Amino acid sequence: MYKVVVSNQCSCFKNSNMNGTLHFESQDEAKNKALQMAEKMNKEFCGKHEFEVQEMFTSYVISFYNPARDNCCGNGCCI
Repeated sequence: MYKVVVSNQCSCFKNSNMNGTLHFESQDEAKNKALQMAEKMNKEFCGKHEFEVQEMFTSYVISFYNPARDNCCGNGCCI
C-alpha cells in the first residue's frame, strides 16, 4: 500500500476540500495523485507557499516551503 500525505497543512489546505492522507494500491497511482495535488495547490492556493512532493519509502509527502520570506503572511506559519 502506498500513501500520499500532506505534511504541512496551511490554512488554504485546511479550507479546501482536499484530504490530507490518501491510500493507493499502486506506486504509480500514488505518485500521480501527489503530483496532481501539489500542482493544484501551487496554482489555486494563496501563493505564499510553494508545494513540492518528496518520496519517502512507500509514501509521497507533500510539504511546503516559503520561496520568498519577504512575502510572509505574518501569522507565524512562515518561519
